[in-house]
Amino acid sequence: MPKQSILIFIKRLKRPVFTTYEVSSISGKSLSSVTQSLNYLEKQGLIFKIYRGIWAEAESKNLSPYSIIHLLFPLQKVYVSFISALHLYDIIEQIPQTITLASTAHTRTIHTKIATYTVHHIVPSFFKGFGWYKKENSFLIAEPEKALVDCLYLSAYKKKQFGYFPELYLPKTLSIKKINHWISMINNPKVRLYIRKRIHIILKNSVKQ
Repeated sequence: MPKQSILIFIKRLKRPVFTTYEVSSISGKSLSSVTQSLNYLEKQGLIFKIYRGIWAEAESKNLSPYSIIHLLFPLQKVYVSFISALHLYDIIEQIPQTITLASTAHTRTIHTKIATYTVHHIVPSFFKGFGWYKKENSFLIAEPEKALVDCLYLSAYKKKQFGYFPELYLPKTLSIKKINHWISMINNPKVRLYIRKRIHIILKNSVKQ
């Protein structure tokens, strides 16, 4: 099969981002054969590799870095939280340098062609409070109150970059009741106390919208 004909199967997927496994499944070709063909197409400038086994059509270089999260973590559930979530909710204006994710897996960082992703460990009992972004099946994101508490949760464990924010613009819809609910779910009493104190300061100094 000519390498160019792999493009036919890529087009059948009807989306700009795809994996080696998907092309192999739809074409019936082996993973090694498909990988060779995809590497050839990349050299021709028709596609580019985002990360191991994840590709995109060359004309789609401006695709959202959030759109590939489910492909980067196919075997584990993660959700966007911390600084990234607060930015998406317009609570902070500063654009984060990395996409910050919560997971029950170990903390790690993944560098790709379109973004850097940092996964932060959350204990299973606290891995809650998230849903689909704008109710679309694109990626999971913490609700605003949980994202704020998640930040302070990490800062309590000496990750100082999550404890102090640039100016916060808190929406009127932000629920203090929900914030207190998430704080109450933290098992460590010292961490709970720390977060309550920080929340008090944040609410006092933030800009209300």
